Amino acid sequence: MGRRLDLRPFARRPILTAGPIAETSYGKLHGTLENGIRVYRGVPFAKPPVGALRFRAPQRAEAWQGVRDATRFGAGSYQADRPLAPVLGIVVPEQSEDCLTLNVWTPADRDGGKRPVMVWFHGGAWVIGAGSEAAYDGTTLARRGEIVIVTVNYRLGPFGFLRGKELGLDSTGNEAMLDQIGALEWVRDEIAAFGGDPANVTVFGNSAGAVNIACMLTMPRARGLFHKAILQSGALNLLRTPQAALGTTRQILQQIGIAPERASALRDLPASVLVSAQNAVAGRSVLPPFSPVADGDVIPEKPYDALAAGSARGVPLIVGTNLEEMKLYRFLDPTIDALDPKGLVDRCSLVFAGNDSQGRPHGAHIAETYRTARTARGEDASPAETWLAISTDYFVRVAALRLAEIQASHTPQVFVYELAWKATTPGKPQGAVHGLELPFVFGTLDATEVGAIAGRTPAARALSESLQDAWTSFARTGHPRSASLPEWPAYGPPRRATLEIATHPRIIEAPREAERAAADAFVS
Repeated sequence: MGRRLDLRPFARRPILTAGPIAETSYGKLHGTLENGIRVYRGVPFAKPPVGALRFRAPQRAEAWQGVRDATRFGAGSYQADRPLAPVLGIVVPEQSEDCLTLNVWTPADRDGGKRPVMVWFHGGAWVIGAGSEAAYDGTTLARRGEIVIVTVNYRLGPFGFLRGKELGLDSTGNEAMLDQIGALEWVRDEIAAFGGDPANVTVFGNSAGAVNIACMLTMPRARGLFHKAILQSGALNLLRTPQAALGTTRQILQQIGIAPERASALRDLPASVLVSAQNAVAGRSVLPPFSPVADGDVIPEKPYDALAAGSARGVPLIVGTNLEEMKLYRFLDPTIDALDPKGLVDRCSLVFAGNDSQGRPHGAHIAETYRTARTARGEDASPAETWLAISTDYFVRVAALRLAEIQASHTPQVFVYELAWKATTPGKPQGAVHGLELPFVFGTLDATEVGAIAGRTPAARALSESLQDAWTSFARTGHPRSASLPEWPAYGPPRRATLEIATHPRIIEAPREAERAAADAFVS
């Protein structure tokens, strides 16, 4: 059974009468008409992964008789207890293992328009989030771009990323990745019924969702299911090896009190037990304990090599990050603001371990490289600010640029951005933090907590419209264009042309190159 929280006072009230009908190969759907956009919520794309299907690859959904109600969002996957969720306004009122549904926003049904399709995969460190979040409401983007928007739920935490095949379970740790492939197969087969063009599909996602998409760029099973991709603050990093994924499973078993040889018992436990164990295990690690697994089957063992060999040849990309990603997490670690120069080097040495060929510690070299470069630009070079810049590059920016550079080596249409818009709302996270681009892209500044962080000014709304135009132009043609943005050149060394997204957008070349080059050697 799912877990229901009574958040009805906050729920959207869909139109329940005279709603549009869409006819799929599974059966008919009754949706709502909202501000000129037809909306279909909670559409199943796979069987509920419950009972014997827990930890297994998704199975094709079953057909239904009559007209199915598609006026309510489906349940999201069970959520971990993460302190960032309320900060970002992540609210998933209904949670269940029965979570494999998607949502469609379309300007028209079966009108012959063959509109471009954009499929959104949410972030949340693979343990929180859902396609039903207010930040991802597709109404504005669908209307402004005359496109079809799809948002997807997939299994999270141990329900979607638990590796158990070495312990008698069937799971590879990539079942959630296969959920997303299943959603894209549904789009291929069914989206024409909603006015969408299955031959023009763009996937886009943020954070963990962007990492998932980066994996899809290397996955044989994803080939041909999408034609363009937008990666917002995520790349081919934070993947786990099979050994690391198995280590997380062993921690889950130990937390519950099940011997490894009895791992199959996990299939029969109440979901609440798995959620509690997940919370305990996630609290012990800086890095996400659940993420895709580079297993050599679903995902290549060496994803960057697969990308370089042309696994996504011909797929245009937008790849971007935010200038100060890690400032979102500042409140979680109060020791950051107390860092002194030695503490900075100590932290760097944990991330950049070992010595160079001349015996110099890598950590000290990285700290000095960043401090010197920031000082030369007149930026704050204090240990705290320097560490936040280093961790932003290590965990997000440098891996994204590596991916962009590799893809650009055989596919010219690769475009890179950096969001430099800085949040200044009192009492909220400050700076160009992780996730800040979301309300700009979806046009949800006025309806979301992240929009409140970004600021609801005329300049913010104008920038939001520019990004919506660029994203939907890219989905339509493979070139991101907006009348209020400069011409956006393709990315590649040595120029490394980058669109700086700020109050006055501009093209910058090879931003913070010394830092990028120093940290790139440690991306794997």
